[in-house]
Amino acid sequence: MTKAVPLPVDPRGPLPARQGFATFDEPASRFLVDAEGNPDFPAIQQTEEFKLLRRRVVRFVFPMTALFLVWYMTYVLLSAYAKDFMSQRVFGVVNVGLVLGLLQFVSTVLIMLGYSRYAARALDPQVDVVRELAGADEEQR
Repeated sequence: MTKAVPLPVDPRGPLPARQGFATFDEPASRFLVDAEGNPDFPAIQQTEEFKLLRRRVVRFVFPMTALFLVWYMTYVLLSAYAKDFMSQRVFGVVNVGLVLGLLQFVSTVLIMLGYSRYAARALDPQVDVVRELAGADEEQR
């Protein structure tokens, strides 16, 4: 028996050329899954949606990692080689070394908050798009 089904929408490109909309075949899945119904990870990694997600992650992670490592190594080098500067009192028994050490914790929290905000704004919507391509439903999250 012939089934009248709408053409499947391929999120990766233009629709294939077809002769109308009646077919004997099951409609093609718009999800990138393998024969067992599991996500086809190599195919997903080749999509523009996944590549965009990776670019967005790299755009935040690498600069923040570099910035933090430079800041941390500066603190370590100052602690090792600039003892006079680090031991200068700011007020009471609090010196520059202690203030810079506490600022390490503050900078870690600021990076975490910045990443959380960036992920909510730029990464999470793109993750939803990639999950949709993989055929992941709410139960699998």
